[in-house]
Amino acid sequence: MVSAGEQLFVSARRVAVEAVRQHVEQAAFLWAQRDSWGQKDPPDETVIGEIGERIEINLDGLRIAGAAAWPAAERQLKDFPDKGEFFVIGWMAIEQGDPSRMEEGVAAAKDVDERRGLIGAMGWHKPAKIAHLVRDWLVAPDAFKRYLAVGACLEHGVDPSKLLDRLVNDPDATTRAFALRLAGRLKRADLAREMASALESGHGIVRLWAGWALTELGSGDLARAELRKAAVAGGPDALTALRGAIKAGPDKDVRSWMGGLMKSAATAPLAVRGIGMLGDRAILPWLIERMKEPNVAVAACAAFLELFPEARAETKMFTVDPTDLGPAFAEFFDDELVGVAVPDRVESWRAQNRVA
Repeated sequence: MVSAGEQLFVSARRVAVEAVRQHVEQAAFLWAQRDSWGQKDPPDETVIGEIGERIEINLDGLRIAGAAAWPAAERQLKDFPDKGEFFVIGWMAIEQGDPSRMEEGVAAAKDVDERRGLIGAMGWHKPAKIAHLVRDWLVAPDAFKRYLAVGACLEHGVDPSKLLDRLVNDPDATTRAFALRLAGRLKRADLAREMASALESGHGIVRLWAGWALTELGSGDLARAELRKAAVAGGPDALTALRGAIKAGPDKDVRSWMGGLMKSAATAPLAVRGIGMLGDRAILPWLIERMKEPNVAVAACAAFLELFPEARAETKMFTVDPTDLGPAFAEFFDDELVGVAVPDRVESWRAQNRVA
């Protein structure tokens, strides 16, 4: 028979293990949620910041647990090899200075081609904490590691100096594209020739980020055609291409291009979203009319939120159930849940606040 004292001891250990498991699960879930919020159009920085605070609370629990948290983290990764779980594994390996665990995490991520979590883990730590990893991985034979290292530089806005000269010509297309993105962010004018050359690449992702980088340098005239092509083609980076094409200008030409896009049902949402990127708040009455059209309602809502971020607080102006807006919306969206604005409420908000 177990004594009362022994029962208390066993119970305390069980609760501690369960608490660690919950910290692992919550950190993984919250980081994945935060990352997904960051990819929304446009992102809500307030929500992202609040989730970040909750992540840090759970990471504090893992700091206290130390190496004792590994069994829970490894089980979680085995069951759910997703970006949030890789974030936790990568963050813990860096936090505890465990290179073998980091290598295992990289190998597992490579097997499922999951990159965001490990880059997020490196971004969460201070640059000095990951500097040795980044230096080694920037010149690693493994393209996956080079990609992660460039991603870490992007997260922190760090310039790898001469190494970037090589990376913008990397034989791996995804790494090369990421390096071009970094060069553009850093405004590395000395790499303009490499950016222009990359516009001739056989890989669309390389051409897109080369064009974006040139636009950041003020040479959008060289990239305009490629960026517009990428925007119209769609895909995960279409909005990046659209924003770059708008920045490439000139303004009159951009407006004419978007006017042409409005003539086709297939490209009208792109045009409506792009109009929101122009920064002209006087366009609101026109946007409200577009909110009434199912085909462009999602784009109109996103454009509105970019132009008027203060409107996010008025939650009653929005719905994630388009059927609320009537039969035409119900037919167009079916059972799909997407964020749209309620036109009448936006109009009331505009009148009350004397906007545009």
